[in-house]
Amino acid sequence: MHAWPASEVPALPGKGSPLRIHDTATGGLQTTEPGPTARIYVCGITPYDATHLGHAATYNAFDLAQRVWIDAGHEVHYVQNVTDVDDPLLERAVATGQDWVALAERETALFREDMTALRMLPPREYVGAVESIPLIVPLVQDLLAKGAAYELDGDIYFSVESDPAFGSVSRYSPAEMLRFFGERGGDPDRPGKKHCLDPLLWLAARPGEPAWDTALGHGRPGWHIECVAIALRYLGIGFDVQGGGSDLAFPHHEMGAAHGQVATGEHPFAKAYVHAGMVALDGEKMSKSRGNLVFVSRLRKDGVDPAAIRLALLAHHYRSDWEWTAGDLEDAQARLARWRAAVSRPDGPDALPTLAAVRAALSHDLDAPAALAAIDAWADLQTAEGGDETSAPGLISRTADALLGVAL
Repeated sequence: MHAWPASEVPALPGKGSPLRIHDTATGGLQTTEPGPTARIYVCGITPYDATHLGHAATYNAFDLAQRVWIDAGHEVHYVQNVTDVDDPLLERAVATGQDWVALAERETALFREDMTALRMLPPREYVGAVESIPLIVPLVQDLLAKGAAYELDGDIYFSVESDPAFGSVSRYSPAEMLRFFGERGGDPDRPGKKHCLDPLLWLAARPGEPAWDTALGHGRPGWHIECVAIALRYLGIGFDVQGGGSDLAFPHHEMGAAHGQVATGEHPFAKAYVHAGMVALDGEKMSKSRGNLVFVSRLRKDGVDPAAIRLALLAHHYRSDWEWTAGDLEDAQARLARWRAAVSRPDGPDALPTLAAVRAALSHDLDAPAALAAIDAWADLQTAEGGDETSAPGLISRTADALLGVAL
């Protein structure tokens, strides 16, 4: 499937610094060393509802990572999936009386529109689960041949005990893994499994559910194997960053790493596992299941400038959990107006120190709030004293655009 159009990233003088970013697997900052091309995989949506601010915050974080890499002189190979067949999508289709394919296509199209409006850089490959079945089937067959998978009543499970490194991504205790597995789509209590944490690789056809005829039988893929097949096909083992929300650390990224490492015999699946915090509303994590959502498309329909939405997200560090309030948007709109007024003047204070400060902030674990503060300081100085650097406003505009994705 196709992604969304790319916005141009302006060139900036000089060169940015290497990206240091928090790796969940080690619990500390890690300097990325991608070589000429940085490889990143970010888990995409299950398209049964519109893009909410929790989604937008996650994709904003990994958009910043790409911009830092580009500024440091790297090409970026970005891959994202769409889980266009899965239980939540099918359940929503049944509950609302919609065709599941039409529902997925409509919500994926709306997601593209939101990403375009927010000026998120698009993936080079944007790949659906359904179109990936030809990649998934031989991968599951390989795991079966290696003795790392087994059949149970027509379904096929992965054996977590086949990966000696299992548990090293999330670093959760066995009790925590068991709890999260049950809460996040797993089936720890199914009789006949070799281990309670073993995840599904292939689900045999159920009455009334979509299924495909393959060498594995009539059925559909599990969740984790989808991303592994796509990542291995387009990025290869040992890519630079595996990204997503913090709720994906376990089971999704833990299971995916195990699948990929056992299948290839190589370690690690990804060099760094990077996770964005959760966005709450009314004291609860913003999620489709709870229905406490603020949709990007609704804000846009209400006339909110997408640049203000993006600034509201940037005001919070990507790893922090935070709660959305009306004040977030009001502050962002005021900041956007202040910045635009400052860059509209013909000259201003020297902008090179501000560019350096923004670069330094973002290269240190994507510290967007510090980057905003640097531009705030320039805008305040511009308002109070002005300056005689005729190119300064233009450089500030290009800095905000290239590094923060905010068009002034």
